[in-house]
Amino acid sequence: MAQTEQQQAFFTAIGDELHPGRVSRSWWNPAMIHGRLLGGLAARTLEREQSEPGLHFSRLTVDLFRNAPLAPVTVETTRIRDGRRIRVADALVHAENGLVARATAVLLRTGEQPHGPVPATPAWDAPPPEELWEPRRQGWAIWRFDEHNQPLTSTRGAGKRRAWLRESRELVAGEALSPFVRAALAADTASPLAHASEHSLDFINADYTLSLSRLPLSDAIGLESSGHLDEDGIAVGHCTLHDTAGPIGFCHTTALANPR
Repeated sequence: MAQTEQQQAFFTAIGDELHPGRVSRSWWNPAMIHGRLLGGLAARTLEREQSEPGLHFSRLTVDLFRNAPLAPVTVETTRIRDGRRIRVADALVHAENGLVARATAVLLRTGEQPHGPVPATPAWDAPPPEELWEPRRQGWAIWRFDEHNQPLTSTRGAGKRRAWLRESRELVAGEALSPFVRAALAADTASPLAHASEHSLDFINADYTLSLSRLPLSDAIGLESSGHLDEDGIAVGHCTLHDTAGPIGFCHTTALANPR
């Protein structure tokens, strides 16, 4: 039975190439691949080629160099450092117009937890996703609300912005989404949450860095904007990431002014 567009995976693997489907189109330009998917593909390949039991993906930095046409892409990884407790690896995403994105992952070896208490980021008071309004009938569901847990129709509005995201499509056909890839796909949303004004999104994402103390336990991932600064057309911001069990990490993002 043929898949409907609501069921279709973002990509299909054919040899070393990843072929995008129609659902991979960018919101900004339908002839391009959505940027968040490039970070997801980099995370997928790093996990497949560079992971090891006992090593935790603690940081993922994704640099977005240029738009990728809606055409096949490839991803290659290189191990940069391999110590007893730290591994560093790069992933390069190539499209028909050349190198479009690079990701650097830091994997840390897990160990015994220190006994001394350290002040930690508290859990947020957001309602769990199952208590929110019904998601739209599409592969990617997002619930947006403000710091008072009132629904938002977009990422705009004063004060902190909050969102739950649930990705139901496969990134690559036939492959279940891993918790790490889910987090990488969700992290790109930190930019509009942190940088949107009350009128529009006037800053375009240049890169983001995802830092995880642990992997998400739920398929829903929450983000809360927790800082924004801008000057001379350059913006920096960050969000706190949550799953349904509590906070899991942070995402820092830089962006450039994108006048209409």
